[in-house]
Amino acid sequence: MTNTAVDKHFNIGEAARRSDVSAKMARHYESLGLLPTIGRSESGYRQYTNKEVHTLRFIKRSRNLGFSMIEITELLKLWQNQQRSSQDVRNIAVKHMEDLNQRISEMLAMKRTLEQLIDCCHGNNRPDCPILDELGYVDNKMMAP
Repeated sequence: MTNTAVDKHFNIGEAARRSDVSAKMARHYESLGLLPTIGRSESGYRQYTNKEVHTLRFIKRSRNLGFSMIEITELLKLWQNQQRSSQDVRNIAVKHMEDLNQRISEMLAMKRTLEQLIDCCHGNNRPDCPILDELGYVDNKMMAP
């Protein structure tokens, strides 16, 4: 009897290729419990099915969007639960977007500061450097006992 596309098994290298996730990361995701325990061949090699490959792709896309491992764990549970509420999924995505917006705001502030410091630095052979001066700045109020 030949395997159909549904019950076909792949070794870890093929599963990694099909999911665009490295074999190392596939093993890592399994160790974190994001994948169920992968079946093994008689010789002990992992045997992935299309279902696990699909789950690896889900994890990869989630990581590409910057979701944390905790968020991915929750998203996976919701994805696998046909009784889920889309509001639960939306709440995770909204919170993640808010976190991203906060980080973007902080990074833009860092960028503006660096641009100002770079503009103040002559970049010549002299030792004085406003960038290092700013990094080494000590606020005397914070140093007071």
